[in-house]
Amino acid sequence: MSMNGTDILIWVEGNAVGSQRDVTIEETTEEIDVSSKDGRAMRVLPGRYGATLSLDALYVPDDAAYISLQNAMRNGTFVEVVVIEEGVVQESADAIVTSLSRNGPDQDAATVSIGLRIDGQWVSGS
Repeated sequence: MSMNGTDILIWVEGNAVGSQRDVTIEETTEEIDVSSKDGRAMRVLPGRYGATLSLDALYVPDDAAYISLQNAMRNGTFVEVVVIEEGVVQESADAIVTSLSRNGPDQDAATVSIGLRIDGQWVSGS
């Protein structure tokens, strides 16, 4: 059954990111080319696994999670990220903040966009 995206929330350092609007969680595996001259078909092996998270929210300057993300970005420290679906913790991981941008358009809501790189792998459950 399909899920309403509204039911997926991101928490940082024990606080829900305020006024979340969108989140994308991407997992990738690099490919290692092990092809050789004795065959035309490409042969591959799985390489490094990685995961990223990008998040858009309304800009709430005194939001505790936003402040944690901003401090981590500026200080080069890790944050704990937790994915909650329908009120249940699904997975968590340590991450570094790779990008943090604020947008203040004329006659529209101010927003933030945040990029995170997961360190290691997601851990299931709480």
